Amino acid sequence: MSSPDTNPATESPSVASHRRLRPDEPCLGPQAPQQSQWCSRRTLLKVGLGGFSSLSLPGLFRLRTQAAEQPVAQPTAVILIWLRGGASHLETFDPKPEAGSDFRGPFSPIDTNIPGIQICELLPRLATKADKYALVRSLSHTGGGHPAGSLQMLSGDPDAQDKLVPRYPDWMTIANYLRTGRPRNIPNYVAVNPVDRYDNFTIAGPTYLGPSYEAFEVLGDPSRPEFHVPNIGLSDDTQKQRLRNRVDVRTALDRMRRDIDQSGMMDAIDRFDSQAINLLTSPAARQAFELKHEPDAVRDCYGRHQWGQQCLLARRLVEAGVEIVTTEFDGPLCGRVSNWDDHAVNHHVFDALAYRAPFVDQAISALIEDIYQRGLDKRLLVIVTGEFGRTPRISHVASSGQGIASAPAGTVQPGRDHWPQAGSMLFAGGGIHTGQVIGATDIRGEAPIARRIGPEDFLATIYQHLAIDFRSVAIRDFSGRPTPIIRQGEPIVELGRQA
Repeated sequence: MSSPDTNPATESPSVASHRRLRPDEPCLGPQAPQQSQWCSRRTLLKVGLGGFSSLSLPGLFRLRTQAAEQPVAQPTAVILIWLRGGASHLETFDPKPEAGSDFRGPFSPIDTNIPGIQICELLPRLATKADKYALVRSLSHTGGGHPAGSLQMLSGDPDAQDKLVPRYPDWMTIANYLRTGRPRNIPNYVAVNPVDRYDNFTIAGPTYLGPSYEAFEVLGDPSRPEFHVPNIGLSDDTQKQRLRNRVDVRTALDRMRRDIDQSGMMDAIDRFDSQAINLLTSPAARQAFELKHEPDAVRDCYGRHQWGQQCLLARRLVEAGVEIVTTEFDGPLCGRVSNWDDHAVNHHVFDALAYRAPFVDQAISALIEDIYQRGLDKRLLVIVTGEFGRTPRISHVASSGQGIASAPAGTVQPGRDHWPQAGSMLFAGGGIHTGQVIGATDIRGEAPIARRIGPEDFLATIYQHLAIDFRSVAIRDFSGRPTPIIRQGEPIVELGRQA
């Protein structure tokens, strides 16, 4: 607790973040920068030795001088697996065999290894691991479009209307911002196939935190032999020497500036330069991104496909010290339109689910099993969700085109449309109470009838796991106004946390 005469402008963030701010008190967060002042984190994928002299990469770290350094009780981490487009809860984690024929699909529920819990028959591997995860079957919100639904889930924006860009920063960049501080050889927030866009809509981003808190993006298919992440851990000795030579020149120039520097800023610059150089030259950073170091048996267990190898890479990154990892399940493994948006115009919904289910089932079940075998299950929380569920009532509309899981154009086929009123989520690891179902929907899966859980409850659960005081932390928006990181919501208490 701070004393009454503590100066809020200079007290440590750890003090300021654990109590409510007075209306006139400075909050955690940068002073609304002009966008032109920020160096986009995306340039990290493009920077090379030629660009290092411009200091765009060290600049990425330098911009963090204003960051709050909130202490973390333990090195907790999160992997978010995002099902872009919204998966049907009825054909995944909330089957409804008693619903009428207008609602019930062709797939049956199967028993899991926990008595009384059933999931869809499309997920037989996950059915054998129900003791290692918990299901939430009562997610509900008002964002009926992909952008609005995603923004509600990822940033807690309560607006039901779609918007082109986010109003609030997503939980990933907030966590990255609040957990910045200690020196690292690897970025703290990595997006393996980023969760950032839906068509021309931006569904996640740092907004008023500034682009320096965006994810380090890993693009491409990790299952392909030629996959690599550029500009991580330079392996060529000549390149390393060229880099050292440029650093030596910078050091000489900075030494002259340090003689007249009275603010301590030069020491901070040195730290950020050091972090940037470590990222470029660290063998440990390079190895974290290289799946070739995994035994063939492990890679086979996850599946030699994009989603399986994305999950494996996510696990490797957490073991290397990354605390926030997102990975999106979309692309060719989804079917013709490359996402989970199973309107009849896009996909034959049941063919699409049957096509992609083996990849999902293998990847997620392998990740869950792996984190328990490696002792990561206490500190690493794995979450599987999308922006919403799908309509319980089956629609029948003409296909707009032929492809995987879609009949020729003009052929009437079944589909399920957007349904934010009900959806399901999976939580594994994180020291939570597993082997349970939280919440319930009605006999058709149309609406929660027990324990409704909203997006901000979801976010509060993540923040609690990451030891972020979501009730007190506020960050200044572009206008300089303190803005809470969530406005309401409580952690899902049933998940608890085992000792």
